Amino acid sequence: MKLKIVLAVLAWNVGMMQAQDKLMMLVGTFTDGNSKGIYSYRFNQQTGESEILDSLAMAHPSFLTFSPDKKLVYTATHEEKALLHTVRLNHRNGGLQLLSSTPVLGSDPCYVATNGNIVLTANYSGGSMSVFKLSRQGVQADLDVRFIGTTGGPDLTRQDAPHVHCACFTPDGKYALATDFSADRIVSFRVKGQEVTANGVAANVSADSGPRHIVFSPNGRFAYVMSELSGKVTVFRYHDGRLETLQEIVSDSVGARGGADIHLSPDGRFLYSSNRLKAEGIAIFSVDGQTGLLTRIGYQPTGAHPRHFNITPNGKFLLCCCRDSNKIQVFRRDKQTGMLTDIHQDIPISMAVCVQFLTGKNN
Repeated sequence: MKLKIVLAVLAWNVGMMQAQDKLMMLVGTFTDGNSKGIYSYRFNQQTGESEILDSLAMAHPSFLTFSPDKKLVYTATHEEKALLHTVRLNHRNGGLQLLSSTPVLGSDPCYVATNGNIVLTANYSGGSMSVFKLSRQGVQADLDVRFIGTTGGPDLTRQDAPHVHCACFTPDGKYALATDFSADRIVSFRVKGQEVTANGVAANVSADSGPRHIVFSPNGRFAYVMSELSGKVTVFRYHDGRLETLQEIVSDSVGARGGADIHLSPDGRFLYSSNRLKAEGIAIFSVDGQTGLLTRIGYQPTGAHPRHFNITPNGKFLLCCCRDSNKIQVFRRDKQTGMLTDIHQDIPISMAVCVQFLTGKNN
């Protein structure tokens, strides 16, 4: 009898572990090609295998983020008359249901973030950050306020108009930061409940940088900014809504002016940044846990136009959206060295531009 109980417990534990290995994964796409919009998958973070579950038709859902309780997904359509959509996700079968839509009033939103009280969208062509208050049901109300970016960078083609490419919350929850692309700076906003107010410049980056995406270290002490034009990663010390510059290091070594995404491994030991247009791939850096400083240790070639990528919560795989190769590449991560290996289990999908894991970080 005791043996049967032990075996039953072991079987239950194995079943639970297998269930935890199968992540819900969502993919956003540009719909100029053959894709419908948003896709849900089951991804096995032990084997790297995936299976498609459902899709939801909408135009150009360029970025996806989960609500804090993971019941809802927010996405914005990358077009001139953009909409912010609220989508319900069925955790059992990956089913996707559109709940509501509201105008962003800023063209080409390319980043969405939420803290459960408000939703932020970074609107690239609109050159603004839009703020939406959330109701108790989690469905966004009409646009509450917009903050407009500025210019001032030296590139008269790429920085001739305001652009905002990322808006995210700081680890302490007290602020939001936005990349003011065309002014080569990071702007700070104070967040209190559902109120957002301007808090000045958090930091400047080098002229002609075009800051694009921000990621924070797991301990919240450091921030890393990937710049599109310079192709450099800037390391900052973070404190109370402000950033202190510590280091600037090259990610794009060929001057392609196509720096894209940036992420840290779950343990914070390695940083990855993607580069497009020439020598397309992902730069790999080791991270000094005490100082936050980076050392470049490798480079992994990818398919065409690696716009966005993400790392599984267990740190075993890195999935890269290769937009112009119409696939998501699956790389195995060596947790000790940080190096990547293509396991040739590509996920075929037209113009993938965002991949998020249900239990992972949504940045």
